[in-house]
Amino acid sequence: MSELVFNVTQESDGGYVAVAVGESIATQGDTWDELCYMVLDAVKGYFYDSEPPTRIRLSLHVEQVLAVA
Repeated sequence: MSELVFNVTQESDGGYVAVAVGESIATQGDTWDELCYMVLDAVKGYFYDSEPPTRIRLSLHVEQVLAVA
């Protein structure tokens, strides 16, 4: 696997949650930097006995509701 993609959402408290596409990996962080660290740590743990991906892509999904007057 050359690339592992994580879908990232920002929580109402400002933290982030990342869930891998196609693998059973999920993690969270209070800041973007902490999330990046936690994703790397989770991936290393998940692939401890096999070849890890060469790249990790974090895809931040932003949802916004707009009022139409």
